[in-house]
Amino acid sequence: MAFVTRDGVRLYYEDHGSGPAVLLSHGYGATSQMWQDQVAVLKDRYRVIVWDLRGHGESDYPADPHLYSKQHTVADMAALLDECGLERAVIGGHSLGGYSTLAFHRVHSDRCAALMLFNCGPGFKKDEARLKWNETAERRAKRFEDEGLAVMGDRAEFLRAEHRDASGLAHAARGMLAHDNSEVIFSLPQIEKPTLILVGEEDTPFIAATDYMAAKIAGSEKAIIQNAGHAANLDNPVDFNAAMSGFLDALNY
Repeated sequence: MAFVTRDGVRLYYEDHGSGPAVLLSHGYGATSQMWQDQVAVLKDRYRVIVWDLRGHGESDYPADPHLYSKQHTVADMAALLDECGLERAVIGGHSLGGYSTLAFHRVHSDRCAALMLFNCGPGFKKDEARLKWNETAERRAKRFEDEGLAVMGDRAEFLRAEHRDASGLAHAARGMLAHDNSEVIFSLPQIEKPTLILVGEEDTPFIAATDYMAAKIAGSEKAIIQNAGHAANLDNPVDFNAAMSGFLDALNY
């Protein structure tokens, strides 16, 4: 098991294969294990780094709620690249990991060879929409506090996730899943990196967000995965992997 420690918080990661580097971040409530199928497909041609966000999986679950934020996630991702000796990589992620990818690019565009945004959104321009999202995040946090890991149920993106307890997920909902401003969504027109925007055809809540990002990021590629919902890489790994591999194989970096 490999860990990198940043400011006293240990973060679990796995480093597979060799070649051009790809850093993949999982969604809220999932872990690095959601990428098993993608690692298997890519590791013969690419160096694939996957990790557990703080509060998830094998990483630390800090007791201080202030240690969970978008800013901490961005700094964690930079620390992972540093630990792996990488100046830059293709940065990709699912759901919260996709939003974190955009947040990382806003701060570290020079470290992004390309972006892959899977089943995610860019945040909200309007305070009212952001407040509604944050209310949902707070409800998730409360459920994890009241009911523990039983809240996870049988949702596809959680099937491979193992957490020690629910405390980190509650803190992550309030500090990482919730949004504090609109800086990410307003950064979209400044993205000049090759970008893949992918969504499952049945992931209704994120269809509009996908269209919006595709319209705002010049030159981006959009892929819709048939017979797939929010966890498109688990619902239909064959088509997901084909779209992802086609995008990566066309890059020159």
